[in-house]
Amino acid sequence: MATWRIETPEWEMLVEAAWRAWECAYAPYSRFHVGAALYLENKAIVMGCNVENATYPMTLCAERTALCSAVAQHGLKPGQLVALAIVTEAELLTPPCGACRQALAEFSDDLPILIGNRNERKLFQLDKLLPEAFTARNLRQNHSESS
Repeated sequence: MATWRIETPEWEMLVEAAWRAWECAYAPYSRFHVGAALYLENKAIVMGCNVENATYPMTLCAERTALCSAVAQHGLKPGQLVALAIVTEAELLTPPCGACRQALAEFSDDLPILIGNRNERKLFQLDKLLPEAFTARNLRQNHSESS
């Protein structure tokens, strides 16, 4: 897989898709809209937005919404996730929450993530945002040790 840098041209279409998803966010309680767009190995772009619920724990983040859509629509498997763009209108750049980081690590522990707002963008790697993530390799290791 090619390394995605801040200059990688595909980021523009991914960020545009994330802003389109942002417009669809359902956030009547926090009024904090988030848009996300995943780029898959098959070159598909899958969008997601946050979907709030009156019972706050039932709220879905944009990143996990996009991830679930990628599994449902494209049969996403580990290793097929290439990049993620996340956008908000917050002044401070907003990285994925811990639950989203863990969910994303299931599919790509070194995923490039571009986080942006209307004024700036910053590129991160998932393995730097979530070092030592618990993934399937941990389960395989524990299973083989107990055999």
